[in-house]
Amino acid sequence: MTEKEIRKELCRIGCLLVQKNLVAGPGGNISVRQNSWVYLSPSGFALDEIQPEEWVKVNIKTGKQEGKKRPTCEISMHLGIYLAREDIKAVVHTHPAITTGLVSAGVKLRPIFPDFVALLGPVIPIVDYVIPAGQAIRKAVVRVIRKANVVALKNHGAVCVGQNIYEAFTRAWLLEESARMLMASLIAGKVRYLTRKEIEGIENLEAENYRKTLLKNR
Repeated sequence: MTEKEIRKELCRIGCLLVQKNLVAGPGGNISVRQNSWVYLSPSGFALDEIQPEEWVKVNIKTGKQEGKKRPTCEISMHLGIYLAREDIKAVVHTHPAITTGLVSAGVKLRPIFPDFVALLGPVIPIVDYVIPAGQAIRKAVVRVIRKANVVALKNHGAVCVGQNIYEAFTRAWLLEESARMLMASLIAGKVRYLTRKEIEGIENLEAENYRKTLLKNR
């Protein structure tokens, strides 16, 4: 993608995150990496307000910034994730209400339907609360993101990554939908989680592999 296309796609995803109620006000932040550069949301903006020219361009190696806006306060976390995993090309940090509420109450996020396994993974790691916007959250998230694509943060939100911004967004959206299903199950009665054998069956489905490939090639 060209720089112009990246900025346009970031604007589109920012609007989708607001429409799906995954962020509110100036909360949440997103980014895309292209080679040595990272394009980050500016601090203090709702994600659906940002214009293409307002995304802040930062060199991941030198820290040099291009643009008049100040980058998100979570810049250190974003850069740490990119440095930890070369395969990650996009980061989506959201404040999903149901997900955050459940994990903050001590509820574990485990698979209760196939898409959870296919796109989020069999286990969602949960990070205890740490102060945002600094080294503490960077270290806490990077520690678990090395082996996961989705991380839930107690009393804070979630971090989802992908090989493109749409894949990261899809994971963020699906995570909150999964939390809604789980909450409904908890209210209605006893939760029926998928068994290990059922999870393995989903992991081996050709149809799911095809859908995952499509997401990675968006």
